[in-house]
This record gives sequence, C-alpha cells and structure tokens, in this order.
Amino acid sequence: MKVMKRNKILKYTGAIYVSVLAMGCSLPSYVQKSESKLAPATFYNSQDTTNSSRLPWKEFFTDPNLVGLIDTALSKNQELNILLQEISMANNEIRARKGEYLPFATTGGSAGVDRVARYTRSGTVEANNEIKPGKEVPNPLPDFMLGFNAWWEIDIWNKLHNAKKAATLRYLATVEGRNFVLTQLIAEIANSYYELLALDNQLEIIRQNLEIQQNALEIVKLEKSAARVTELAVRRFEAELFKNRSRQFNVQQSIIQTENRINFLLGRFPQPLKRTSQGFNALLPNMVVVGVPSQLLNNRPDIRQSLLQLSAAKLDVKSTRANFYPSLRITAGLGYQAFNPAYLIQPQSLLYSVAGDLMAPLVNRNAIKAIYLNANAAQVQAVYNFERSIVRAHIEVANQMAKINNLQQSFEMKSQQVEALTESIAISTRLFRSARADYMEVLLTQRDALESKIDLIENKKQQMNAMVDLYQALGGGWKQ
Repeated sequence: MKVMKRNKILKYTGAIYVSVLAMGCSLPSYVQKSESKLAPATFYNSQDTTNSSRLPWKEFFTDPNLVGLIDTALSKNQELNILLQEISMANNEIRARKGEYLPFATTGGSAGVDRVARYTRSGTVEANNEIKPGKEVPNPLPDFMLGFNAWWEIDIWNKLHNAKKAATLRYLATVEGRNFVLTQLIAEIANSYYELLALDNQLEIIRQNLEIQQNALEIVKLEKSAARVTELAVRRFEAELFKNRSRQFNVQQSIIQTENRINFLLGRFPQPLKRTSQGFNALLPNMVVVGVPSQLLNNRPDIRQSLLQLSAAKLDVKSTRANFYPSLRITAGLGYQAFNPAYLIQPQSLLYSVAGDLMAPLVNRNAIKAIYLNANAAQVQAVYNFERSIVRAHIEVANQMAKINNLQQSFEMKSQQVEALTESIAISTRLFRSARADYMEVLLTQRDALESKIDLIENKKQQMNAMVDLYQALGGGWKQ
C-alpha cells in the first residue's frame, strides 16, 4: 500500500514537472520577414553585362598624381585606421563567442582555519571522535585544498554556435563596411582633385580676362580723352576690373581650402599638392560600363554589408529563441583536501565530484522574452535595410548615367557658346574703336565671355565628378 502511494506521488510529481517545464519552454509569437532581392533587369535597356566596377581603382584612374594621393590616403587616413580597429574588435568577438561553447577549467588552492563552539552539534561530534587512536580532532581546524574545477554548457540547441556564427558574419560585415568607406574615400579624393584642377583653370581664365579688361580700360580712357565717351564708361570698366580682381582672390581661397580638404583625407598637415592643370577642358572622362542591376549585389560593399548583417540577425533570432529551452550544464571537480599539508597529497585526501544540471526558465521570463522579441524586430529591420540599399544603389546608378549624358550634351553647347563669345570680344572692341558700338556692348561681351568660360570649366568638372560617382555607385574603388 505504501509503495503504491509512493509511486502515485512520484507519478504526479513527474507530470507536474513536465507540464511546468513545457510551460517554461513555450515561445511568444513573432513575425519573420523574408528579404526580396528583386531588381530591374537592366539599366535603361542596356544589355551589356560588362561592369566597370570590377576594374581596380589603379587601372580606372590614370593620372599619376591622383594615384599617388589615393595611395597615401589608404595608409594614412584616420577614418580607415579607426575602421581597422573596429574590424579587430569584431574578430575578437568571434574568439569570445567560440570560447563560450568550449569547456571552462580553473585550477587553484585555498587555505583557511575554522573553530567550532564546543556546545554545538559540530563541536560535540568533533569532541567525541578521533582522527587516529588517541588523537582528537584539532580545534581550531585548519583546511588546505588543491584541485581543478571545470564546467561545460552543452550546446544542445546550437545557441552558442549560432551566436558564434552571427559574430563571424558581423566581422565580415565590418570588412565590407571598411570597403564601402574605401570607395567613398577614393571617390572624395578624386572629386576634390578634379575640383582643384578646375579651380586652377578658372584662376588662369580670370587672370587672362583681367589682361583683356585692363587693355579695354586703357582704350576707354583714350576714347574719353578724345571726348568720344564720358567718365561713366571709364568708371564702369574700372568697376568690372575690380570685381574680377576680387573674384580672383575668392578662387585662390577655394584652392587653398580644396588642397587642405585633400590633405585632411590624406591624414597630413597643409601642404601644396602636385598636379597638372593644363588641358583640363580636353580631359575625357573614363568610359564607365554599368552592366546589369543584379551585379550590384556582388559589387556594392554596402549591399554586401547589409546582407551579412541580415544573416547575422537571423542567427540572433535562433540564438535568443534557444534561451526558452532547457540548458544542460556539467560541472566537475578533482583535488586534494586535508587539515594538515603533510596529509594533502595522499590517497585518503583525494576528492572529486561530477554533476549535471538541466534547467529551463520558469518565473520572470520577461527579460529573455524581451531579448527574443528585440532580436526578431532587428531581423525585420535588417530586411528593410537590405532592400533599401538595393533600391538606393539602383537609383544612384540611374541618376549618374543620366547626368553623364546630359552633361556631355551641355558641354558641347557651352563650348560653342564660348567660341562665339571669344570671337565677339575682338569684334566688339573693333566696333567700339570705329564708333559703331557702345562701350556697354564691349563690357557685356567681356563679362559674358568670362562667365561662359567659367561655366564650361564647371561643366567639365561635373563631368569628371559624375564619372567618379558612377564608378562608385556601381561598387568600384575597393578592389586593389
């Protein structure tokens, strides 16, 4: 009868334990989102699969001065060096995660002393027992121990392995993040370099125009002496001359600032930059072949980075999900313990222990539930970020393609405008000397010619910048 009653109690106790364990392992509901890698089949019906982004930057940029600047930046730029440390920290995170699912072991020793009161249970027991015949238990009692301890959490649900894989993916994502910054750095240096060449040419044009205007001023003064024009004409030409002299200093300041912007990207203090500015208008932007949109998934570092972060976020969901399941932990100890160092290394002083713990969360599960739901939300967020990066990349390429085409047509028109206005300067001067044109026509013609030449250089700079930006938008610039 007693045996049956005991079995029934054990049966009920086991059923209660299993039901409580199942309740502890229950999971909150969640919504998992899958990413879409769909993109248009082509860029504006272009069927060519050749892609300029696969070309290393040293082959894409042919100006030796520009190549030298980029080379210096790759070794000296502070932001890149900061990212290298972040990559190192991400690599250390992999080591930490890997160590979590390996056994932990410690070794050490301890020494102490314990005195028990006589009229207590322990004191009475020790007083009535002997260590050896005729030898009482010492009081106070020393205690010496030397041994090893180990514990190991068995990764039943791959929680620790998934966390390690997620850390690996984030390490790879930091590498892609570094590549993305690399493309931005190279593009920024190239764009600033072409801006510097444009400013040099603008300064030269202003100086040439100042000579023309100075000659025109002398002619107007002679015409005034001959009473053919008034003092107003002289003053108008002087004002125009002073305006362009002031403009000359503004351009010089822009040159200094652009040089120093490049010096900052190179991680060094201000210094002159070696460059060849002659023939800037004759520069031809490199032919950039865009390929097909699907190639952006492999070539754009930011898309590759967001995809790796998405994969890591998915593993985080699995890892945090395992927190709701029972965990198995094994602990073990081996060593020697005695009240006298003389007895420490003896078979009778040997002790060991082995234990296994199986535990599941039961009460106050809000913390692990919140971590799990946050991991799921981060996974959904990573999906949107990945899809956004694809759309952004496609739009950047489309914008730069259209920009290059429109700038080329605009450059052709502006070149014809510059040619016509340059010829008009000589024509207006001859007509003015023969009293067949007003001085304002000469003044306005010179002004329009200067503005058109400045605009032509600005257009060429924008062409070069658009070429660089398209190369970057396609994912070029990070391959050595």
